[in-house]
Amino acid sequence: MEKKHKNRLVAQFPKMLNHKPLYILDIPDEYQYMDAELIVELEDKVGSIIFESSD
Repeated sequence: MEKKHKNRLVAQFPKMLNHKPLYILDIPDEYQYMDAELIVELEDKVGSIIFESSD
């Protein structure tokens, strides 16, 4: 998700997203489904979010 996607979601569903975290991964939308590079990038970005929030 990019910042523009988050802004659209918040604008369209403000009550549903109130007090819920949305994370911007800043991964470009240029990968094919299950691309090995995409998987590595997702593991890196999502892993840091998961470990950050479990502290």
